[in-house]
Amino acid sequence: MVQKNFAAVDAAVAALHKVKLPEKATATFDLLPMLPKEAPAFVYNVLGQMAAGKGDSLPVSALTIGGTFPTGTAKWEKRNIAQMIPVWDKDLCIQCGKCVIVCPHAVIRAKVYDSALLANAPATFKSVKAKWKGMETETYTLQVAPEDCTGCKLCVEVCPAKSKSEAKHKAINMEMQAPLRAPEAENWSFFESIPQVERNRLSHTQVKDVQLLEPLFEFSGACSGCGETPYIKLLTQLFGDRLYIANATGCSSIYGGNLPTTPYTKNDKGRGPTWSNSLFEDNAEFGFGMRLALDQQKEYAEDLLKRLAPTVGDELVSAILTASQAKESEINAQRERVLALRSKIGATDTMEARALLTVADSLVRKSVWILGGDGWAYDIGFGGLDHVLGSGKNVKVLVLDTETYSNTGGQMSKSTPRGAVAKFAEGGKRTSKKDIAMEAVAYGSVYVARVAMGSSDMQTVKAFQEAEAYDGPALILAYSHCIAHGYDLTYGMEQQKSAVLSGYWPLMRYNPMLRAEGKNPFQLDSRAPSIPLKEYAYHEARYTMLARSRPEVAKVLLQKAQDDVERWWRIYSDRAAMAGRSATPHIAPPEKEGAVAPLGTAGGNE
Repeated sequence: MVQKNFAAVDAAVAALHKVKLPEKATATFDLLPMLPKEAPAFVYNVLGQMAAGKGDSLPVSALTIGGTFPTGTAKWEKRNIAQMIPVWDKDLCIQCGKCVIVCPHAVIRAKVYDSALLANAPATFKSVKAKWKGMETETYTLQVAPEDCTGCKLCVEVCPAKSKSEAKHKAINMEMQAPLRAPEAENWSFFESIPQVERNRLSHTQVKDVQLLEPLFEFSGACSGCGETPYIKLLTQLFGDRLYIANATGCSSIYGGNLPTTPYTKNDKGRGPTWSNSLFEDNAEFGFGMRLALDQQKEYAEDLLKRLAPTVGDELVSAILTASQAKESEINAQRERVLALRSKIGATDTMEARALLTVADSLVRKSVWILGGDGWAYDIGFGGLDHVLGSGKNVKVLVLDTETYSNTGGQMSKSTPRGAVAKFAEGGKRTSKKDIAMEAVAYGSVYVARVAMGSSDMQTVKAFQEAEAYDGPALILAYSHCIAHGYDLTYGMEQQKSAVLSGYWPLMRYNPMLRAEGKNPFQLDSRAPSIPLKEYAYHEARYTMLARSRPEVAKVLLQKAQDDVERWWRIYSDRAAMAGRSATPHIAPPEKEGAVAPLGTAGGNE
């Protein structure tokens, strides 16, 4: 190894040669600015300087008083990093929405609208008749943001619509970005001018309809093909205009709120997620504090409201205090009542009225989500997480489980599976993955779900909705493929599906509310294992590198990992048996010794 290092250095030195620089620049074009001039003044002059690495030259006077920064600024950071981008074939498209839901950077959007709006559309803008019940007379468009796309191709892989005459041609296909950049940028600009579909017209539990919900998390700096960001995007589509996020330090805090730009944004009513970052060791407590503060503000507002009943009127006071806010339509109705309340007390110059104006918005239901990776949830922050789950408070936890400390270089966590190679586990992790789902189920009062969007996007959406509706703590463990796993993330969703088929990642939901209905709260949403673990695992370099370097050790650990899968399945299926699920795993017979068929062409798949 040392001799190879010497040889590499010697070869580099031998290849050095002098490059003579011209006396002056001869290029006929200049470098583009970091942000376009169309951006707002603060974004262009301040954030643009930071993006260009010149932030230290900014005077203090250029910054805002209090140090606040605007949201929705990532859309101005046109990176143009993709050589190829997806192109929509409207004639093949079945409008299922799968490409939209898996897009990690929210660059594929869909809208249904009145065809009269096409009067001023660019010449290359595409549209087709909408295939929605109740929207048959309207028009559907699927549009890509060409300068924001990272070219990951996840959309192409999940697209189910194929040409009968050309096997490889789908409703979404990759084409060179350069010739499409200008016309598609114009199309994207026009697409943005089309109004959003009214949310109350859509089913928020159907993937087909979810594609029409506006994402309030867009164009993040996450890795191309990231497995985490589709879940965050979905979270903002469903609850974004009343969402509070406590974000543990990690990948999601870096691409989520790192200066100079932020991907969290707001809708046309000025509402969007409230986001803040805390540390590994206390993020659960940090989010718990958000919940307690909101509850306290609501309690204070209700007390003030009762005191001001003679001014406000008993009817409005009663309506605000007793209103159901289980559905989005009911939440919107409560917002209208709060607006009426503000109007009535706005001119009342009393201490109670002024105080109520500051906390009136707390009378509208808020959704608090504690967000982070497995390094936080399984390891460093687990003590706090366990405390919060046991509190009984209405907080939700979303764990983006990449099974490693992704942001800091791929160190082993308690979520790392047996037999996988990671930093601090170079010889393969010797112990099994911690089952945090069953630990939470043991409380009996916590909503728990394991989801994998690549296996079942419908189950993922359903789990998010059930968790938010549950009046108590909820935990969602989201399988998130990661570049640290060592394969081409174009096939990330396919790997998620294989993880479920092998039984390694059983899909489940534990809903305590079902107990009151006399039903088994534990629901198993995936079938018994149908492929051996090896068929899933050996598509990833984190497993295959050990098979190449220490094959005997890898063989032993793989067998133990297979035993883990079968043990987990027995536990899960037994808990679900009351629901009529089979408790007998069906494992496909092991393959003969040899390589597994490669998934793509990434290293480690040979």
